[in-house]
Amino acid sequence: MFENLSDKLQRSFKTLRGQGTISDENISDALREIRLALLESDVNLTVVTELMEHIRDRAIGEKVATALSPSEQIVKIVHDELVNVLGRDTARFQKSSQPPSVILMAGLQGSGKTTTSGKLAQWLKKAGHRPMLVSVDVYRPAAREQLKIVATSINAQLYEGKLTGAVSGSDSAKPGTDDVLRLAKEAKREAANFGCDMLIVDTAGRNQIDASLMDEMAQLKKLLNPSEILFVADAMTGQDAVNSAKAFNDLLTITGAILTKMDGDARGGAALSIRHVTGAPIKFLGTGEKPDAFEPFHPDRIVSRIMGHGDIATLLERAEERLDRGKAEQFAKKALSGDGFSLEDFRDQLRQIKKMGSMKSILKMLPSVGPFAGMQQAVENVDEGQFTRVESIINSMTQKERLDHEIINGNRRKRIAKGSGTTVQDVNNLLRQYAQMRKMFKSMGSGGGIKAQQRMMSQMQGRQKFGR
Repeated sequence: MFENLSDKLQRSFKTLRGQGTISDENISDALREIRLALLESDVNLTVVTELMEHIRDRAIGEKVATALSPSEQIVKIVHDELVNVLGRDTARFQKSSQPPSVILMAGLQGSGKTTTSGKLAQWLKKAGHRPMLVSVDVYRPAAREQLKIVATSINAQLYEGKLTGAVSGSDSAKPGTDDVLRLAKEAKREAANFGCDMLIVDTAGRNQIDASLMDEMAQLKKLLNPSEILFVADAMTGQDAVNSAKAFNDLLTITGAILTKMDGDARGGAALSIRHVTGAPIKFLGTGEKPDAFEPFHPDRIVSRIMGHGDIATLLERAEERLDRGKAEQFAKKALSGDGFSLEDFRDQLRQIKKMGSMKSILKMLPSVGPFAGMQQAVENVDEGQFTRVESIINSMTQKERLDHEIINGNRRKRIAKGSGTTVQDVNNLLRQYAQMRKMFKSMGSGGGIKAQQRMMSQMQGRQKFGR
């Protein structure tokens, strides 16, 4: 979601290239471009104004390092100031001294509170905790059922409870705040009885902020004494998310924010504004639909992405968490050996890579400079469906064909194409690409490593999708 802001900042930095010194005149031109880039990316006006003042003060008052050009110096200053805006350290998760620690999820309807509650529970489970989920949204009929489905999908504890209105069936006994408070109190007791050290409370949202919602949240805070009050904001809503965060913070004093839909086309301004406006750190990002598409917010890494420097640290962490190291090492040994790797091995590696997310998301974490510069331009041309087609082609082969591709003659290729819903040309492209990869890996294993790697990188940059 930061590509738009990143592109605009990169263009603004070009204003200073070729300049020997930083002067009032050229810094004004650069700052004008940076200011416009931030405003177009939906960053809060107050944040932009303060940021510009800090950058100007530092740029004019700081002696230019001899090792840096004026443009490089401005890039460094902008980087440092953006980190200051987002917070220099990754926010820590607060816990109460007496379990269960209560996490109150706040936000407007449609921000993704329920899905995010499940993702947070999954993240806590991986960290060694025993979370319990409860929905106190007694107003929206499907809300509690939705959380039940989410909890079942991640095998997490759920407290359901019963509603007074639902039991009596009387119009005079419709669910209300009394049910909300009772459910929350019972859930906290049940979490303690079941040995759960975390209780995640999914609250009711509204289409807009209203007095009844805020009063109910205030009562929940008083009753539960939560260790965390996390505001869930839809990053796609831009400044509306910032305004809502401020309203919730004014009443509840939120301890942090979670930005959802960070894999969308949002302009990034909410991420740069919420912390500054509320004083509360962003703690997590929702990066997709799956339960594991959820990650802690690292300010320095986000700024690195914005500045076009990529996010290799997060990419490596994702690989460490989701890839099977044993299979990867086994594949490497076979690929570099004289026999090479089979199409079955190749299919297994494709499945491993898909666990890390879409190819677009992976490429976007690479730097936009140096040997990876070409990758960023190819991101929008990546055909994610191509990987599915490749796997379908390999699945349509017999095991004997997957282990020995040389037996695949013309008739077999027609059968494989028909079985996978592709064309004979697609099958031919896959086999040709596979043969080239086997050859390069063998060359690397037999001592031609550096040159083979250079050829491989060159070909990867030249292709925008598999099989071209």
